Parts: sequence; structure tokens; C-alpha cells
Amino acid sequence: MTQHQRVREQLHLLEAQLREQNLWQTNAPAASAFESTQPFCMDTLEPFEWLQWVLIPRMHALLDGQQPLPQAFAIAPYYEIALDATHPSRDVMLVHLQQLDALFSDESA
Repeated sequence: MTQHQRVREQLHLLEAQLREQNLWQTNAPAASAFESTQPFCMDTLEPFEWLQWVLIPRMHALLDGQQPLPQAFAIAPYYEIALDATHPSRDVMLVHLQQLDALFSDESA
């Protein structure tokens, strides 16, 4: 399995987990929320919104276009900080994000 295939599979697993945890939204945030200049749109989107509306679609677009994938990629550390330790979905989502990050580490090559 190629890295592109592994990344796509992990994105599908991440989306499935968001849905299972009832974190998937049916309505997109206002267009202005995507105009943020902050990393992860932290000033305009909630962490799980960013996954759904920014990361997952952008990664699929790269994959669909057979574009090079990011070389330095680690989003789990942000989520370790951004998600309250008591959030009921925190631990399970961190596992999925760490698995995605691992696909971009030197060890996965």
C-alpha cells in the first residue's frame, strides 16, 4: 500500500470516528471562519471543525490531484493542548490523529 493510500485510509477512519463521536457537522461554518490567519483557524473554528472542514478536505484534494504530501506533519500535539483533558472524545481522537501523524514520520517511509 502506498503512502497516499495509507493517508486516505486514515482520513476515512478519522472521519468515521468524528461521526461516531457525534462531532461531525451537517452545516459548514460561515465563510468568514475560513479567512483566519491563525494556525488551525484557532480563532474562528473549534478543533474538530478544523478537522472536518479544513484538514480532511485539503488532504483529500492533495491525494485526488496526486500532489506531494506534506513532509513535516504533526497535528496531534496541537490537539493534546487544544482539547480539554475532560473532553469525552479526546483520548480516542488523539489516537487517530497520532496514527495520521505517524504516516508522515521518518519511520513510516
